[in-house]
Amino acid sequence: MKRYMRNEAAIATLTPEQYRVTQQSGTERPGTGEYLHHHAPGIYVDIVSGEPLFASSDKFESGCGWPSFTKPIAPEFVSELRDTSHGMLRTEVRSTHGDSHLGHVFPDGPRDRGGLRYCINSASLRFIPLDRMEAEGYGEYIGQVEA
Repeated sequence: MKRYMRNEAAIATLTPEQYRVTQQSGTERPGTGEYLHHHAPGIYVDIVSGEPLFASSDKFESGCGWPSFTKPIAPEFVSELRDTSHGMLRTEVRSTHGDSHLGHVFPDGPRDRGGLRYCINSASLRFIPLDRMEAEGYGEYIGQVEA
């Protein structure tokens, strides 16, 4: 299995928005993210560590203003933490090894798909198209992506 870790070189190349979101636990403005209306088959990985996070086949239109997924592609790469910021009680989602802030998870997703909505900032993600997954080292996840 490929080993993932926080990559300082990748952090140095982040845009100011990507840095604010991933390293300072920021949130991009609703409706502005690159992957909000993105529907190509593939996977979304942590922009800092490359950890595989979400499959396009688990993406759905929630209407919340951010890309939404029903589950992580591999639960061991997503950490869930209690978040009491902004006077709310929420569950923050971070990449396990990269420690990038990804977004939050809520219990209002599609019931027939587990009931969760992973509300994720596009600025935290890099998309790997299905036809590039093998070449980029993500071949073991191809079965989780619908063509």
